Amino acid sequence: MATWRLIPPLQASGKVQMALDRWLLDQHYRGLHPPTLRFYTWEPIAISLGYHQRHCPDQWKQLIWNDSSVDLVRRPTGGRAVLHQGDLTYAVITSELMGSRMQNYRQICEFLIQGWRSLGVDLHYGQAERGYIHNPNCFDTATAADLVLADGSKLIGSAQLRRGKAILQHGSIQLNPDPVFFQQVFGVDPMLPKLPLSVHGAELLTIVRDTLLNAARQCFCIELQPQPLLQEEWRAIMGKGEVVTR
Repeated sequence: MATWRLIPPLQASGKVQMALDRWLLDQHYRGLHPPTLRFYTWEPIAISLGYHQRHCPDQWKQLIWNDSSVDLVRRPTGGRAVLHQGDLTYAVITSELMGSRMQNYRQICEFLIQGWRSLGVDLHYGQAERGYIHNPNCFDTATAADLVLADGSKLIGSAQLRRGKAILQHGSIQLNPDPVFFQQVFGVDPMLPKLPLSVHGAELLTIVRDTLLNAARQCFCIELQPQPLLQEEWRAIMGKGEVVTR
């Protein structure tokens, strides 16, 4: 049974989170780091832009949430803008998968599907409508790499970056998004997921994270070895990443 590194939950800025994901992919590609799974949240809250998403509304540069500015951060992966408020983000870094890019997406997403199924939530893959590429809002449409509920609302949006056989796949799981702020950001009424769960806030986040960890162990047939980041690793990570100038 293979062993993956499990980085403990990390709450940090979008700049730090994206630099860490990028560094983990680079180290794994170079054969210097094992496959890795981690979950994280964004503080301050942020809007992450897809790597090729070069334009965003000017109003996003002046957004305020709870008296703090909202960060604009560019992901190393593709896709459209994601508002990271009330969400949980996962990241998988591995090189042990066979098949096409879409097959790899589905192999990784299986632990998300199985985990949510154990919570009584059935997910299926979305299907992007015409004009997806022109829509700035990731959660206003769903591609074949995204996971949606029975009513069509999108629960998980994922994106992927590859270096050789090494894969970084990370994605946002919408747990407690604020519908009013979502409307302020994107100018449309959100179709937010309605989960049949009785818990909320930090308790929901913990239950989901622990459930998905168990699902990952089973789906990937792995052991997860918890290991916080070392000081020398932090020194190597910082200085990477890109923040959109405010």
